[in-house]
Amino acid sequence: MQVKDKVVIVTGGGSGIGAASSKLFAEHGAKVVVSDINIESAAATVEAITDAGGEAIAIKTNVAKHEQVQEMIQQTVEKFGRLDVIVNNAGLGPKQMKKTGDYELDDWDIVIKVNQTGVFYGMKYALQQMMEQGGGVIVNIASLAGLKASVNNISYAASKFAVVGMTKAAALEYASKNIRINAVCPGYTESALLDRLLSARPDMEAMLKAHIPMRRFGQPEEIAEAVVWLASDTTKFITGQTIVLDGGTQL
Repeated sequence: MQVKDKVVIVTGGGSGIGAASSKLFAEHGAKVVVSDINIESAAATVEAITDAGGEAIAIKTNVAKHEQVQEMIQQTVEKFGRLDVIVNNAGLGPKQMKKTGDYELDDWDIVIKVNQTGVFYGMKYALQQMMEQGGGVIVNIASLAGLKASVNNISYAASKFAVVGMTKAAALEYASKNIRINAVCPGYTESALLDRLLSARPDMEAMLKAHIPMRRFGQPEEIAEAVVWLASDTTKFITGQTIVLDGGTQL
């Protein structure tokens, strides 16, 4: 994939899909900024990249704070001179999964702030930089939950449906500006978020896999392949799309 020497930011790059994407970008020759609210996790991803001969730095960022997102992009440009790609991956789920009428207000607020507003901040400040330099690519991590209804998870569904909508709206705005914006919609993928869901009841894993035609969960590395592909120069005519990786669940 053609991402050699591109400068890439991956938010939530300390674990899961973010870490897998960061490592794959570096494997293909990109310069990677691993951003995470947990700087120790970000540093571990950077160490794995540099040990393998790649180039990466870690920046601590809370994507729910616009000034920190702006500073992250400024630091990236100061270090590498430009920003070619941002992967807005940082996200979380609610502490408690409940029906809408019983949903905790704190769970609504934090999930929307990180998953939806955080993606908006990432796009806003990345777009300003990309307009200055004449182009760039944005890949937003949405979810199958942003395309298909799910229960007891209203804030997560709302935030991921929003990411899909924001991706399409911004892609339309910037299509003539040499800026491409796409989204990836993973189904159930091995991650800390999935681990929390599986812990809800003993039969949860079997129940979820029964709804997946491939009868297995996705791997972060499989999602990363789509992320890097969308960011690469091999997909120059793709914008405003949502790529679904769900083992056939949506069929």
